[in-house]
Order: sequence, then structure tokens, then C-alpha cells
Amino acid sequence: MTVEKQEMMNMKIDATVDEEKGRLDATVDEEKGRLDVTVDEEKGRSDATREVSSENTQDGSVDFHGKPATKSKSGGWLAGILILVNQALATLAFFGMSVNLVLFLTRVLHQTNMDAANNVSKWTGTVYMFSLIGAFLSDSYWGRYKTCAIFQIIFVVGLVLLSASSQLFLIKPQGCGGEHNRCYPPSRMEVSLFYISLYMIALGYGGYQPNIATFGSDQFDESNPTEAHSKFSFFSYFYLCLNLGSLFSNTFLSYFEDEGAWAVGFWASGGAAFLALALFICGTTRFRYFGPCGNPLARVCQVIMAASRKCKLGITINYGDLYGQDEKEANDENGSRKILHTDSFKFLDYAAYEDDEDSTVHAKSICRDPWRLCTVTQVEEVKCVLRLLPIWLCTIVYSVVFTQMASLFVVQGAAMRRDLFGFSIPPASMSAFDIISVAAFIFFYRRILQPLASRLTGNSRGFTELQRMGFGLVIAMMAMLSAGTVEHYRLKLATTDGSSRLHIIWQVPQFVLIGASEVFMYVGQLEFFNGQTPDGLKSFGSALCMTSMSLGNYFSDAIVTLIMKVTTANGRPGWIPEDLNHGHLDSFYFFLAMLTVVDFAIYVMCARRYRGIQLAEKSFTSYH
Repeated sequence: MTVEKQEMMNMKIDATVDEEKGRLDATVDEEKGRLDVTVDEEKGRSDATREVSSENTQDGSVDFHGKPATKSKSGGWLAGILILVNQALATLAFFGMSVNLVLFLTRVLHQTNMDAANNVSKWTGTVYMFSLIGAFLSDSYWGRYKTCAIFQIIFVVGLVLLSASSQLFLIKPQGCGGEHNRCYPPSRMEVSLFYISLYMIALGYGGYQPNIATFGSDQFDESNPTEAHSKFSFFSYFYLCLNLGSLFSNTFLSYFEDEGAWAVGFWASGGAAFLALALFICGTTRFRYFGPCGNPLARVCQVIMAASRKCKLGITINYGDLYGQDEKEANDENGSRKILHTDSFKFLDYAAYEDDEDSTVHAKSICRDPWRLCTVTQVEEVKCVLRLLPIWLCTIVYSVVFTQMASLFVVQGAAMRRDLFGFSIPPASMSAFDIISVAAFIFFYRRILQPLASRLTGNSRGFTELQRMGFGLVIAMMAMLSAGTVEHYRLKLATTDGSSRLHIIWQVPQFVLIGASEVFMYVGQLEFFNGQTPDGLKSFGSALCMTSMSLGNYFSDAIVTLIMKVTTANGRPGWIPEDLNHGHLDSFYFFLAMLTVVDFAIYVMCARRYRGIQLAEKSFTSYH
């Protein structure tokens, strides 16, 4: 009986064990199934995330709604072409009213050649000086799109005011302003109204110009190899469109204005500017955007102040002692990439040295005092600007040479024989050869010279920006030698009526050489300053190019004034008198050639010492 009970108990135990084993197996199978489903779901989410990530840009740009920009629906060449056409129309408008400004001042406002040339140089310099205002507002507060739109509106209003004031008050009697038909002397109020409109145009075009170049490059993602190549090509096409836009104004509009139809030329310029603005607004939903990164002047002042306070500590700073932030924090602070530390300007590294007094303790956190302690990236921003300054200063002399094309080249051409097949060539229209030269040399460089240079140097981009800028200086020197030689022979063939038997077509070489130098110098400048400035100073980088032109105009004015003061001593007519046949404009051109040679020697030394910016990778940050 006891044995039977024991067997029954063993059978029950076995049954219980089998039942528990079955339950356990079922539970394991169920958990395994759930785990497989979870893994599949996570894999699906990861694939979806990767697919969305590949569709978005990786440079931090956003679309019109503030969301991460999608490659297929924003930016790229469609947005780039809109900006290129906008630039062509705006340039047509600007040069349509400025290309013959020297002649307008002499024929309508009764100014002398020297006064007119100096006033145009001052005004052109002011145009490009206003670029600093536009760049500051763009980088600090408004962003590039808003800045471009606002300054384009000012540009349009200024052109409309200029057109209306000229037609209603200055061009009297009707049809005056031609070569042999001067207008009545204007009143002081009429001249004041003219200059108000003129400097509104300067403010509008100057504030818009540096931002549109950078805004165009924003449409291409540097992290994508294809778009990165397109970004560097964009600067060449941008400068090409700038010149093509001025081709129409330098030919057709220049002809009408030279014949006295000033109002027609000014109103046509206003219409082109309005069309450019409308086209820009139409592309609003297609563009890619970057937000402003805060006031750069404050960041610079913080670095200088912090470094000045700690330089008296007399300590040796190692890189490990410097206050740095990880990449995510650096991007979140002002939307820019982290800049790696460099050994130049070591005095500024004191700004990133941390001591006990650099932070303020609050209830929940420790806050850094930005006027006592700066990040390595913030310090390197200041270093980047300081390293750029010597290169930038060397470009000013080139701008002195370049500005002669819009002033003394025109005056020189007006004193030459200009008839051709019964047609009188306007002196200002000779700049069309400069534009044709720019177009030809851009394609020559991109299609022939760059591939050849790539094979020789091993650099996929051919010559570096600094090398190309050096080539530009050499060609500019050759242009001045050509202009001086032409003037030398023009004087030999001078006539008694203030003109010469030498034909204006002999000016073609100097215009062609200036155009070739622009391709190397100004396109190289755009690429160089845009690539070597920190993310929070991109518009400032483009503004440096324009400020170089501005100071070139001011220096040209100062040089002309100084030379005239020296050469007119003891009753002499001077190098650039009212009647060029009594002067020595050729000596002035040769002087500029010598000045360019000296500048080139200094530039080579600065370029050899230059060390480029070193950037970390950038993570996405939404600016809206």
C-alpha cells in the first residue's frame, strides 16, 4: 500500500514537472517572439531615421518653416540660379546708373574732371563701406535672407527717387546732358536731392551685396561632396553674372546716357532692381536658411577683455588648461562649428584660461562669466580675423588699380578718337571688353587651367585661392603698364581740340587685362574670405572683399589729390588736368604699376606665413 502511494506521488510529481516545463517552454517561445518583434521594430525605426537623415542637409540649414532642410525640396542649383539671376539684374541696375556717373556729374552738375572722378571714387567707396553694416546686421540679428530683402527695397526706392529727381529737376532743358549740350546749373536743393537718392542707392546696394553672395553659397551643403563642389563653382558663376548684368548697362544704357537720355537709363535701372527684388521674394520657400549667430563685436570684446585681465598672471598656459566645450555645446551656443586651437597669437589664449573667479554659482547651476572666461572657439574666431587682416590689406592696392576703370579710363577714352563705321563709341561702354574678358577667363580657368593645375599640383581645386590672388596682382600691374603705354602714344597724337588721333580701340588690352585679373583676384577673394571666416562671420568675410574695394576707391581719391597737389606746384598743369593733352596721365599709370609691384612683394610674404582655419565637424542645430 505504501509502495503504491509512493508510485502515485511520483507520477503526480512527473506530471507537474512536465506541465511546468511545458509552461516554461511556452513562456520562452512567447518572450522570444516578442523580442524578435521588438528587434524588427527598432531596426525599422533605425532604417527610417537613417533614410530621413540622408534626405536632410547635414550643415544645419533649415527650410522656410524652420525645419531641417530637405535636399530635394530646398537649396541646390534651382535656388542658386534664382540668386544668380537676381544678382545679374541688381548689377544691371547698379551699373546702369553708375557707369556714366562721371559724365553725368560733368555734363549735368557742371563739375570738373578731377572733382567728378574724386566724387565717384568717394561714392563707390561708400557703397562698399556700407557692406560692413549689412554684414553686421546679417551675422548678428537679421540673418542673410531678411537683410538681403530689406536692403534691396532701399535700393529700389533710391533708384526711383534718382530717376524722378533727375527727370523733373536736373535735366533742364529737355534733352540736355549730351556731349555738346550741357544742362542748366542746378540749385543747391536739387543737388541735395540728387545726393540723397545717390547715397540711398549706395546703402541699399552696399548692404545687400555681401549677403547675397554668402546666401547663395548657403544653398549648397558642404558635407555633401557633390554640393561642396557646386558651392565653389557658385562663386565663379556669381562673379560671372555680376559682370553679365553690367554688360547690358555698359553698352545699351551707356549709349543712351552718353547721348543725353539720362532719365531712360535711370528708369531702366529702377525697373531691373524691382524685377530682381520680385524674383528674390518668389524664391522664399525654396531657399535654405541659417540663423544669425549673435553680435560678433561683443564676442571679440569679451576675448580681448578676458585676455587683458589674465595676461598679468605670469603663468605658462598649456592647451589642456584652456576652457573648451564639447562639439554639441559649441554648436548650441551660437550655431557655429567648433574651431580647433592654434598656436598663433598666444596672448589671446589667456581668455580661455580658467581660474576660480571665472564662474558665478547660482542655486541650480554654475554660470560662466563671458567677460572673464571665453571658449577656445571664441578665442580662435578673433585669431582667424587677425590672420586675415594682412592678406586683406594687400588687396587694397589692387582695388586702387581696379577703380581706374570706372574713372580715369573713361576720361582717357573721352579724349581719344571714337568714331567707328559712322557710330560714336561711348567711353564708358569700353568696359564691355572687361566683362567679356571676365566671362572668357572664368570658363578658361574652370575648363582648362584648373584641370591642368589639378594634375600638376595634386590639388583637386587647382591653384589655391592665395595663389590666384597673387596672379591677379601681377596681371593688374600689366594692365597699368598697358594703360600707360596707350596714354603715351595718345599724347604723341594729340590734337588742338583736346582730343587725339589715336583710336579708342587701343584701350581694349588694358580692359581685357583688368578683366583677367578680376577672375583671379575677386573670385579668389570671395572663395578665400568665405572659407576662412568662422560660421558666425560668413557675411563679414564677403564684406571684407567689398571693403577692400571701398578703401581702394578712397585711396585712389587720396593718391589723385596728392599727386595733383605736388605736380601742379609752380603753375604747372599737373598729371591729370582738365585737358589731358597738357598733362601726364601716363606717368600716373606707371606710378600705379610700381605701387602694385611693391604690394605684390609684401603679399607674397604674408601669403607664405598664413595658416588656415581648422574646423571641427558640425551637428544639426535648429535656429527657429
